[in-house]
Amino acid sequence: MTKVSSVAGMADRKKTATQSLFSAAGLEQDAPRPLPERLRPRKLADVVGQDHILGPDGALTRMLETRTLGSLIFWGPPGTGKTTVARLLADATELHFEQISAVFSGVADLKKVFDAARARRETGIGTLLFVDEVHRFNRAQQDSFLPVMEDGTVVLVGATTENPSFELNAALLSRARVLVFHSLDADAIEKLFAQAERLEGRPLPLDAEARAALVRMADGDGRAALTLVEEVWRSARAGETFNAVQLQDVLQRRAPIYDKSADGHYNLISALHKSVRGSDPDAALYYLARMFDAGEDPLFLARRVVRMAVEDIGLADPQALVICNAAKDAYDFLGSPEGELAIAQAVIYLATAPKSNAAYKAFGAAMRTAKDAGSLLPPKHILNAPTKLMKSEGYGGGYQYDHDMPDAFSGQDYFPEALGRQTFYDPPDRGFEREIRKRLDYWAKLRRERAS
Repeated sequence: MTKVSSVAGMADRKKTATQSLFSAAGLEQDAPRPLPERLRPRKLADVVGQDHILGPDGALTRMLETRTLGSLIFWGPPGTGKTTVARLLADATELHFEQISAVFSGVADLKKVFDAARARRETGIGTLLFVDEVHRFNRAQQDSFLPVMEDGTVVLVGATTENPSFELNAALLSRARVLVFHSLDADAIEKLFAQAERLEGRPLPLDAEARAALVRMADGDGRAALTLVEEVWRSARAGETFNAVQLQDVLQRRAPIYDKSADGHYNLISALHKSVRGSDPDAALYYLARMFDAGEDPLFLARRVVRMAVEDIGLADPQALVICNAAKDAYDFLGSPEGELAIAQAVIYLATAPKSNAAYKAFGAAMRTAKDAGSLLPPKHILNAPTKLMKSEGYGGGYQYDHDMPDAFSGQDYFPEALGRQTFYDPPDRGFEREIRKRLDYWAKLRRERAS
């Protein structure tokens, strides 16, 4: 924790040091600035959409009330206010704000920043170091933050769009608190629209339906919302009001927030898989459509659908695997977009099929037993005896050919003697496995009778 300084005039010294002659003269105010920059909040209370951390009982609110500030990791989608909040935190705590990006910075840059922070500390000024895209730093670079965090040289505020649990070192995470930033909801986006209208002194040239469509286009991204607002004003002629269709034509459509190698990818495929497992074909189709719409590789989806067939349906409906493989082949044959329908059909089949993970669990249990038990020799009666020596050792002796037995069932033991009989597969009384259960129960009965 770093105690917030109350040295008089510290903030003024910080601002003076960072001002150029041109900015001091106010010339930069005449330069064109994008709407998101002009509407950037000037105090923490002006930030919209993050009441869970900035509201009266929010984590940051409580932290500032104690006059202490610890290192933080801001995790959330783009355009949710991570950079803005970091800047405002520095102002609220009278810390010098230093910003770097992991995309453009290396070890040499970090050393310069740390040296400057140490020098600044000697004059009684603390440093809030904001690291954008902190997950882009490798393990060694992340480790370099630890000494300066521990001795209070910097208060680290890292921003990331990726799950910190996967992307950041455990040592770094143990020294920082993770705060989650949420995508802006419709009310928060509307607040931004209203702020923009007040600043510009004119309403958005949109009817109610188009305005709602613009909210959806923003996709929870505040910066994108204001950029879209600017585009609307640039596109509208005097006295013109867009409806939803015209808005789509003018703006086209903003691509969904989705990175095929990152969290968006894993979140949606997880949602698809769990919707299928939960027997909800409508939700499953929605997430499938989301992934198709975002440009996901259809063959990745086809492979995952095959995995669902064997993991979650299994022998409750043996046809499921056949249909999923057929869907993959259909896509290979037809391509996109026609082949996507085959994958969608397979998803519907899986979601509406009886569910069983009995085979999945049985295989896992068998693998664990095989690893734990070691290299046990199968019982000799089921081993082949191609040589006289092996026959003399009892290989193949006493084997009963099942087809020659009543009911084509001998009831012999097939497990290694040292292991004893094991039960891995326990089919539920659902779907086709109901019939399998009857067979297993019948064979168990015969095995008991012939063993007595």
